[in-house]
Amino acid sequence: MNIDMSDRGAVERRLWDEIERHQVGMLGLTGAAAHHLQPMTAFVEQEREQIWFFTRADTDLARQVGDGRAAMFVFQQKETQACIFGELTAHHDPARIAKYWNAVIAAWHPQGKDDPRLIMLRLECTDAEVWVSQAGPMKFAWEIAKANATKHEPDLIGKANLHFH
Repeated sequence: MNIDMSDRGAVERRLWDEIERHQVGMLGLTGAAAHHLQPMTAFVEQEREQIWFFTRADTDLARQVGDGRAAMFVFQQKETQACIFGELTAHHDPARIAKYWNAVIAAWHPQGKDDPRLIMLRLECTDAEVWVSQAGPMKFAWEIAKANATKHEPDLIGKANLHFH
């Protein structure tokens, strides 16, 4: 699907749709006390520009979040890559836990959705950089050959900056 990278709405819809479809990315805190990012399953609430994640209150990440911390979610698939920044906060939200609970989440949380340690982290998205490759195999081969012949970078990817709220 070709996308006009100057069309903020189209880029944003592509971002949310891709995250909803594939769900897995890397989440972590930013700043001086940040540690390595870790894989998390993402649940998008596009209309609120929020991403929700399951965890337990006794994990290092949940303890470090405290009352809220700056964080980033890195999403990467074959044609869409993004780095999303925002404020990460912890919530015990039984309604969202029930809404997003599924067999994959249950496998990681064997005590079930009623586990008192089970919480959700909410990333209130503030901005993102999004890269989209729209090259099929033929265009990819052409652009690589052209780049090597002309000593210029291939034209394979578009970039957009999004600011939420």
